[in-house]
Amino acid sequence: MGLFGTSGIRRLFDKDLLELALRTGLAVGSVCKNVVVGGDTRTSTGVMKNAVIAGLLAAGAKCEDAGVLPTPTLAGAAREFDAGVMITASHNPPEYNGIKLLNPDGSAFSPAQQREIEKPVLDDVLATAPWGEIKECTVYAGAVEEHIERIARDFPSQLKIKVVLDCGGGAASVITPRLLKRLGCEVVEINCQPGGLFPRPSEPTEANLGDLMKAVRESGASVGIAHDGDADRMMAVDEKGRFISGDKLMVILARAIGAKDVVTTIDASMVIEEMGFKVRRTRVGDNYVSEELKKGGDFGGEPSGAWVFPGVSLCPDGIYAAAQIASIAGRNELSKLAGGIPAYPILRGSIASDGVAVSALATRLESLKPVSVDKSDGFKLDFKDSWLLVRTSGTEPKIRLTVEARTETRVRELYDSVVTLIKAIGKKEK
Repeated sequence: MGLFGTSGIRRLFDKDLLELALRTGLAVGSVCKNVVVGGDTRTSTGVMKNAVIAGLLAAGAKCEDAGVLPTPTLAGAAREFDAGVMITASHNPPEYNGIKLLNPDGSAFSPAQQREIEKPVLDDVLATAPWGEIKECTVYAGAVEEHIERIARDFPSQLKIKVVLDCGGGAASVITPRLLKRLGCEVVEINCQPGGLFPRPSEPTEANLGDLMKAVRESGASVGIAHDGDADRMMAVDEKGRFISGDKLMVILARAIGAKDVVTTIDASMVIEEMGFKVRRTRVGDNYVSEELKKGGDFGGEPSGAWVFPGVSLCPDGIYAAAQIASIAGRNELSKLAGGIPAYPILRGSIASDGVAVSALATRLESLKPVSVDKSDGFKLDFKDSWLLVRTSGTEPKIRLTVEARTETRVRELYDSVVTLIKAIGKKEK
């Protein structure tokens, strides 16, 4: 089994993960000799970061510690280094942690780069540098300020709107409140104190943002903004306190920056093509979106809330996206923008895999008689009026299921059919 999932290394924090952090630092330090390191607000991030730094230094690399900050903020700092190492488990629960490896352009390490790190770790052929080549770790100060300044250049006008901001206790707490105030916003803060226990589930889904939606309604704000643990994601609530789906938010952001060529994932709504964009689709995972954007493109994203602005960075930047949606809300009512975008019924969910492999579903899924089947990332079945995607999560022991159709009845029919198939196979294998 490989070390890397769709978003780096991510698993429950324990002794094994801590040892893996040290070994990963050794492997990265043997290839990249000038590295910047940062981390999110999880309780285990400090010790994880120290383990990675120890490995980097033991390999003879130069290392600078940027402190607590979001992943896109570290990605900006990494421009001046060979690589960036971010300690985070992103939107996973607080008992998880992990490691993201970033290139100077903000993109995640490619599969080839991952293999270069993975092989010596798994084969246990890591070596330390001679004692005379071991260096000290120094502090990288100013990464947050640099990110604020970079974003502020693109939004010179004072926004003068009220924003409700929910950072979920994550790394965005150290930057997004400051940024929005710098841009002229009146900011109502929810969960904007950094903390490792997370006052709400970290993933910024509609189900997790009830307090934000209520606060927008009660305060009369123009927009509500939410981040996940490392702020590579941003989701929004309109001025009426209604959650804006990721598919609609993708269209709103793409239109705002004048994008024509959009890269998104295989699980995004079919409405994206209907909005007139030239669309290229990738496997699920923002790293795949970023890789595709290296070939060109104006904007990229996932409906989960990861937005990539390639003119700024190839790292999904929830902080930049927060400024962008605040700017849009200062010019338009988000409810009208979202209301003008068609929406088809869509269900996204997760089911505990319980040892069931997606490949074991192949024959049973084909019994649903799809028009076509795409196996590039799990199984995507296209029908005349709908589609469904079944894939293994790259970050958790779950099977991800997405269904979209032109009617609620058809969505529920397909979704329930697949859930029944998965549970039936699970019982059989037990």
